[in-house]
Amino acid sequence: MSVVLTDDNFKELVLESSVPVIVDLWAEWCGPCRMVGPLVDELAVEYEGRAICGKIDVDSNPDVSVEYGVRNIPTILFFKNGELVDKQVGAVPKSVLAQKLDALL
Repeated sequence: MSVVLTDDNFKELVLESSVPVIVDLWAEWCGPCRMVGPLVDELAVEYEGRAICGKIDVDSNPDVSVEYGVRNIPTILFFKNGELVDKQVGAVPKSVLAQKLDALL
């Protein structure tokens, strides 16, 4: 299962992580987000111990989306060594997300 991220734990769990992190920015009312969410959960299981897969609700936690200029959801941010290294906007197949994550390992 993916990690629940918030404005408060983002620095600790994402920016200070020793492994790559993907962050799914989503909202309850967003249809495409509901398509991507289960894919992120599957990746969390498949990459356990090698990467962190987390989700942050943009309605409850607006600071992260403002910080990274996220204007559309779903947006997936890819971090390595605390730095944003890639971004995917919109719903895409799981293979696209896995390929981007593999590139960070």
